[in-house]
Amino acid sequence: MSKSLLIVAHAPSENTKALRDAALDGARQTGGAVTIRCLSPFEADPDAVRDCDAILLGTTENLGYMSGALKDFFDRIYYPCLEETQGLPYALFVRAGHDGTGTCRAVESITTGLRWRAVQEPLVCRGAYDPSFVAQCRDLGAGMAAGLEAGIF
Repeated sequence: MSKSLLIVAHAPSENTKALRDAALDGARQTGGAVTIRCLSPFEADPDAVRDCDAILLGTTENLGYMSGALKDFFDRIYYPCLEETQGLPYALFVRAGHDGTGTCRAVESITTGLRWRAVQEPLVCRGAYDPSFVAQCRDLGAGMAAGLEAGIF
């Protein structure tokens, strides 16, 4: 049975779209062994979360917090998914103009409440935009899909 990875990423700029697209490209490296679905936080709903085997979250750092779009996603899926997605493996990437600490803390607080399981430390792309962020996000997407394919999580 094929596993599925859901990518929910807020990408309001060309740079953040490049990061989201890199994560998606990396995840697709499994050659179809893992079904990949990529949605904006506004498109993702509780059914999309319940239907996946792992989730990759992406957000910008906004005033030391996650984007309003990702917060809206969590607001809409929290209670419908609370009892049905416990243990869901997840990872996070943050495009942070500062240090990303508040953003990571906020996402961790919500995912802890949902009882989701982080499969790695958050990837925080800090400071001025650096083209190396693209490769880091591609590796993150590839790692998530490979972990699902191998049954690691």
